[in-house]
Amino acid sequence: MTKVKQKLKFDQNGLIPAIIQDRSGQVLMLAYMNQEALDKTLSTGLTWFYSRSRKQLWQKGETSGHVQQVVEVTADCDYDSLLITVDQVGPGACHEGYRSCFHYPVQAAANREQHERTFDPAAVYNSQILHQLYALIEDRKRNPQGGSYTNYLFEKGIDKILKKVGEETAEVIIGAKNADPGELIYEVSDLLYHLLVLLVEKNVALDQIWQELESRRK
Repeated sequence: MTKVKQKLKFDQNGLIPAIIQDRSGQVLMLAYMNQEALDKTLSTGLTWFYSRSRKQLWQKGETSGHVQQVVEVTADCDYDSLLITVDQVGPGACHEGYRSCFHYPVQAAANREQHERTFDPAAVYNSQILHQLYALIEDRKRNPQGGSYTNYLFEKGIDKILKKVGEETAEVIIGAKNADPGELIYEVSDLLYHLLVLLVEKNVALDQIWQELESRRK
């Protein structure tokens, strides 16, 4: 594999496309790797990619738990793309809830079965993101890090945290009055973060919030 790695042709941005398939040959997704993502994939046995939009590494399944265990990595005859065979953990690879990211037919074959979701993406991703952020904030409180804004809030105490919650609530109101939905999304995200800091400070678990919300559906 070392000799093949040396022949790989990354593009002008340092990226190479990687097609991911399972053992049956079903194509699950297409993503991009830089050299570091490829090295981490080979060393960990799990797929890692490079996000062109966020400009950072990401591990497949880090949020959902639907990781991909690498079986084989091969290069094409031009050494400018990769085919990676994996064991897909969980019901699917697509963040929209499908087994494969390729589920929109441009020209469908006759009698081809309709693609169906294999899991609910909202249930998998949305609450997990909040739980992961909550866990990160808890860790910051237990293990302070220099220069951390979260640690700064905990050091200043409950009054500072409450002040920030109030300020961010006002920013949400202002954002909702403006025409740009992106501003509202940004401000609501800020408010949610500070509310999570408040919950950690007061030792209130997210599950307690979910239970209260569930009780209101009845």
